[in-house]
Amino acid sequence: MAGGARTSRFIGTPRPTPAVRITRKIVLPFAADAEPRTGAGWRTGGRVADAACPGYPPAMDTPTARIGILTVSDRASRGEYADEGGPAIREYLAEVLASPWEALERIVPDDVGTIAAALVDFAAAGCCLVVTTGGTGPAPRDVTPEATERVCSRMLPGFGELMRSTSLEYVPTAILSRQTAGIRDRTLVVNLPGRPRSIRQCLDAVFPAIPYCVDLVHTGVGNPPRLETRAERMVAFRPKG
Repeated sequence: MAGGARTSRFIGTPRPTPAVRITRKIVLPFAADAEPRTGAGWRTGGRVADAACPGYPPAMDTPTARIGILTVSDRASRGEYADEGGPAIREYLAEVLASPWEALERIVPDDVGTIAAALVDFAAAGCCLVVTTGGTGPAPRDVTPEATERVCSRMLPGFGELMRSTSLEYVPTAILSRQTAGIRDRTLVVNLPGRPRSIRQCLDAVFPAIPYCVDLVHTGVGNPPRLETRAERMVAFRPKG
């Protein structure tokens, strides 16, 4: 990855990408068991991915971090309204991260099996971090925490505790949130709420601990991904020595 911004392989409203921050933007197939498709482009959840990147990108020599962004919404998955959570997460990561990274994205309905399958796919694709948005409330169709628990071998309840505590400073309904976090293989999965403002508030609270968590998850792995933050925006915590 040489210096200079690389154009996103994403058809639609162009979004500027900062230099060596996002290498490619990949939208994963909607169905959990779908094969990568070819052609002029294929549509998932109202988004169109360029045929030059029909499936997962190949691994690169440089340890560019892959981050999965999973939007969970019945209506967004049917194209009935524009996804706001996924773009909010992308914008936040571009603002905070200083190290090279690429985003893999998917929009799925509020179905525990489909959500779980998407999380498994992200982990298999080599994502060091997967951030979900939506489906964390008490409504019958809010099942993102259940899907996360289904696929993770170890849970990290401190993420949800801190996010609820932070959100409670803004709204009393924060106690209704059930978001959590966990680890699947070498992937950290973090649930976030669906509203862009709440996403930013929660990430500001927990993201300082995420780079070190990714380090720990990759203990013993050669040439692991490493997330570095922009010091003027946020200082990630790593123990000295």
